[in-house]
Amino acid sequence: MWQFQNHDALLFDCDGTLADTMPAHYRGWRTVTDAHGIPFDEDRFYALGGRPTRDIVATLAAEKGITIDIEQAVHAKEQAFLAQLAHVLPIDPVVSVVRRSRGRVPMAVVTGGFQRVCRQILAHVGIADAFDTIVASEDTSRHKPDPDPFLEAARRLGARPERCVVWEDSDLGIEAARRAGMEWIDVRSFHRPERLT
Repeated sequence: MWQFQNHDALLFDCDGTLADTMPAHYRGWRTVTDAHGIPFDEDRFYALGGRPTRDIVATLAAEKGITIDIEQAVHAKEQAFLAQLAHVLPIDPVVSVVRRSRGRVPMAVVTGGFQRVCRQILAHVGIADAFDTIVASEDTSRHKPDPDPFLEAARRLGARPERCVVWEDSDLGIEAARRAGMEWIDVRSFHRPERLT
């Protein structure tokens, strides 16, 4: 059983860490990529985990050599995801840590998603009021794998980076935690999301 006594703060990614949202996100992505004729297989989707939606849209469009209304594509993807939110389940071992740690150690969510969407996910899995702060894609100019989002969360919580532990499910997120000088726990060691393909 993981213990938090030796840490100043706990930092959690949201998608694929607190909530099993990745299959729903992939379905949302396919509504956009299929409409624009962009190949986007599930392995590539997971490889880009942790990056903001706008960045992914821009990257995919550039690779395909096409012009996309990025804001429209972002909106379409997020709406397609939110339409599935009722079916999203919590990742119980991680949510259990949140519930046990609430009020005992400062906690933050650090996500490549949007504040508004993240808050809806947290509310849906019943832990919206468990966190002291949320650092989302609109809160830093650089994103995972850069350490800035985790360092911003530590700053907001008054925590020393080397005494923070990060819960993550993506290579980009773990690299960001490593660059921030933080410990990390890879959720993929005990949870695998459903694969659609």
